[in-house]
Amino acid sequence: MDHATAESRVKELQDLLRQYNYEYHVLDKPSVQDVEYDQLLHELKQLEEEHPDLMTPDSPTQRVGGSVLEQFSKVNHKNPMLSLGNAFNEQDLRDFDKRVRKAVGDNISYICELKIDGLAVSLRYENGLFVQGATRGDGSIGEDITINLKTIRSIPLRLTQPFSIEVRGEAFMPRSSFIALNEEKEKRNELPFANPRNAAAGSLRQLDPRIASSRNLDLFLYGIGDPGETGVEAQSAGLDLLSELGFKTNKERRKCASVEEVLDYIKEWTEKRADLQYDIDGIVIKVDSLSHQDELGTTAKSPRWAIAFKFPAEEVVTVLHDIELSIGRTGVVTPTALLEPVLVAGTTVGRASLHNEDLIREKDIRIGDHVVVKKAGDIIPEVVSVITDRRTGEEKEFTMPTHCPACESELERLEGEVALRCLNPKCPAQIQEGLIHFVSRNAMNIDGLGEKVVAQLYRENLIEDVADLYRLTLENVIALERMAEKSAANLLNAIEASKENSLEKLLFGLGIRHVGAKAAKTIAQHFENMHALMAASEEDLLKIDEIGDKMASSIVTYFSQEEVKELISELEEAGVNLTYKGPKLSRSENTNSAFSGKVVVLTGKLVQLTRNEAKEKIEILGGKVTGSVSKKTDLLVAGEEAGSKLSKAQELGIIVWDENRLLEEINGQEV
Repeated sequence: MDHATAESRVKELQDLLRQYNYEYHVLDKPSVQDVEYDQLLHELKQLEEEHPDLMTPDSPTQRVGGSVLEQFSKVNHKNPMLSLGNAFNEQDLRDFDKRVRKAVGDNISYICELKIDGLAVSLRYENGLFVQGATRGDGSIGEDITINLKTIRSIPLRLTQPFSIEVRGEAFMPRSSFIALNEEKEKRNELPFANPRNAAAGSLRQLDPRIASSRNLDLFLYGIGDPGETGVEAQSAGLDLLSELGFKTNKERRKCASVEEVLDYIKEWTEKRADLQYDIDGIVIKVDSLSHQDELGTTAKSPRWAIAFKFPAEEVVTVLHDIELSIGRTGVVTPTALLEPVLVAGTTVGRASLHNEDLIREKDIRIGDHVVVKKAGDIIPEVVSVITDRRTGEEKEFTMPTHCPACESELERLEGEVALRCLNPKCPAQIQEGLIHFVSRNAMNIDGLGEKVVAQLYRENLIEDVADLYRLTLENVIALERMAEKSAANLLNAIEASKENSLEKLLFGLGIRHVGAKAAKTIAQHFENMHALMAASEEDLLKIDEIGDKMASSIVTYFSQEEVKELISELEEAGVNLTYKGPKLSRSENTNSAFSGKVVVLTGKLVQLTRNEAKEKIEILGGKVTGSVSKKTDLLVAGEEAGSKLSKAQELGIIVWDENRLLEEINGQEV
């Protein structure tokens, strides 16, 4: 076969196989037998081997390819992948509905979707081609798992239209695949997976894509990273667009005009969920209108326009054998129930937090009791109650100690708190927990430094504080138990890479009392470098929105300590970055920009700037760019072929600029 004929046949085969794949894996309506599909795929492989220049990245033959990875690289999500707030009963949903209606009025509708019990992922396409896939991670930074996501046949490698778009979905393992996988594991005398969610997550984090390919995973798309860029005006329309582009969306979604209809939908699927071929753990309820979503906004962790109703937790009975005490990084002593291992909501539970002494007394929990256990939110095990009828008289009451079990210092209860604390700053348990917090995902995010490795390093006197991490050598690390040379080298590389983190990661990692991840970013963005923060007074800190008296006092007290000043100097000497690397605060405080404090919407085709360039320049000048026109919109920039957003802005009396007017303002500010 000559090259021209081969090229024509390759294109024909690729188009055919894409269509057959879409019919089988997305529509669930196969039009050809498996044997015919396999024959065509085999023919395509042969032609591509004979004519390598005809092979394309989106070819159906490229579902599994490439070499085994050594590790996953990090991916920064352009738009954060926020988690959802939870509702556990009807009243929670009615309260959510009231909050929504109070904010945007009664003319609303909701879109209800099944909450797939899997792994949230992000997929990025450029000009219609799949170029990158990532895990959710901490919401801001995930892991690049493109090579594994390509093995999921319901994910199109090429869209039906040449869109550049980032979309979100939930990867999962169908029940049939889960059963088959565990049967294979049992044949090989391997430990089976506890549930399909763990199996899906484990499969997508394999460095060898052939393993992920063998697991028969699937994926439903549930959203668009920045829906405003697509021109859609509702969540339901966004899902319809995703279907048109060739994505698999869940057809069981329903638009509801009231909270009563939402409750009916939940009742229906609470009863029917066992009939599905995949696991769901609740229902996601979203305000359908994107303009209403913009008005409602988000908190640091979750959108105010969506909520997840969680199905009632499964409750089981087991025996509480003992109560163990642990010391957290802030010195809080937490009692933990040691249970007879029992299966709860798909995983084996052997431990459950008892929180504090008051809870133990309130529930009259004794060692030896039969207790009812559930998972709060299907995640965190907790002791619900005691079955007193089963007591034999052998049970023992539990009393909290008066001294720290780790360092023997006297425990104290601070005014207004229920928790007992060890106030000894040299307490080894606190130091170790502080180290674990420092290397955790939301802090310095050092891969390979889990609790066990940190414990070994501390036990071997190789680290006493976080600065010591940056003094570790290959000789130190390779001497640890079960640490091969390659793993040791990877760990040191991860430690070295963490030096480049932005200031907020370090600030959160230091574990300053009352300073969470969101506050750390706000503070880092305001002061821009560690030395400016260390010199700040309580008055300086209180000028920042969201920083209250307790936090300001805690920060000043922390940085006034000589040992803390010494620690920061050691980190700086080790090369750890002490500056903020994220978006700077707007210059609205020292500029007369027309964008200062304004909500701006871009619509239509811009000729001289890309939409992202325009957005970046507006935000630098103090504006906020959103995707939908609402009553909160101050300015609309209309490019060529502007449509419904322009009409809506005119109806609402919103100021409208063309691209030339936009450029005049931007250039006048010398962005």
